[in-house]
Amino acid sequence: MFIIANLLYAVSTVLDYALTFFMYLVIARAVLSWINPDPYNPIVRFIYNTTEPTLSFIRSKIPSTFGGIDFAPIVVFLFVIFLQKFLVNSLHQLANLLY
Repeated sequence: MFIIANLLYAVSTVLDYALTFFMYLVIARAVLSWINPDPYNPIVRFIYNTTEPTLSFIRSKIPSTFGGIDFAPIVVFLFVIFLQKFLVNSLHQLANLLY
């Protein structure tokens, strides 16, 4: 059983790091929206290409612009926090039960 517990613990840790990295990308995307970056810069293109599918999905489901302010990054940010607190912690606790 310890193999399954170690697998669950590793999956939850990797998922936690991936969600944290995505949260930083969303923050970077919000900061980039305040300035006028070069759209051909590879870093800017990576950030836009990584975050745009999630942000466009949120924009299509929830009217997230009020007064010219886009609240889609905040919704994504809250959803990532929810996933970290619920899913990652549940996997950690399940791994601890299997030890």
